[in-house]
Amino acid sequence: MKNETYKQLSEIYKIKSAWLKQLDFVALCLKNENEKVLAKAVWILGETGLIHGVAVEQYKPTIAAFLKSENALLRERSINAMGRIGRNSFELIEPYFENLFQSATDSSEKVRIAFIWACENIATNYPDVFETKMNIYCSLLDDVSNRVRIEASEIFRVLGKRKPEYVKPYLSKLQELTEKDTERIVRIHAAGAIKACNQ
Repeated sequence: MKNETYKQLSEIYKIKSAWLKQLDFVALCLKNENEKVLAKAVWILGETGLIHGVAVEQYKPTIAAFLKSENALLRERSINAMGRIGRNSFELIEPYFENLFQSATDSSEKVRIAFIWACENIATNYPDVFETKMNIYCSLLDDVSNRVRIEASEIFRVLGKRKPEYVKPYLSKLQELTEKDTERIVRIHAAGAIKACNQ
């Protein structure tokens, strides 16, 4: 039988207008021992934080602590949540910003993907904070995982639209990907990044 608390969280997630009203219950689930319940609660708090950033402020330390969890799903969800909250307000996640970059070399493919996805979220509204981080994304363009390379090439497009000067030093690498990468979506995303820089 599926965990009843997990089912409750799933129902809460379906009704965006109820997220604030249910915040105390969702936060209480951060103390649950079931990893799926924990992960769902962190995910909902992150999505709530995208819309109501200040409302989840008190839960940030708990969410951030999962960045160091031995459980890959919890690491993944923690970084997802930080990305969503940070998209709303970089100030809210600034104390944990540098910690996010430990996930760039995580052993889990899904965590590395979540790391890039979270950075894309933050970069949508706060691209300036990534000026000195581009070499990290460049290294992920050579990741063994196709899915990681797909996401890594996408952040160059996201930043290329907003801060083309950050991406231009990597145009030759991106061009190489458009010609040689074995994954078609990587080639497409790399081409998109080049185009975004030149608009």
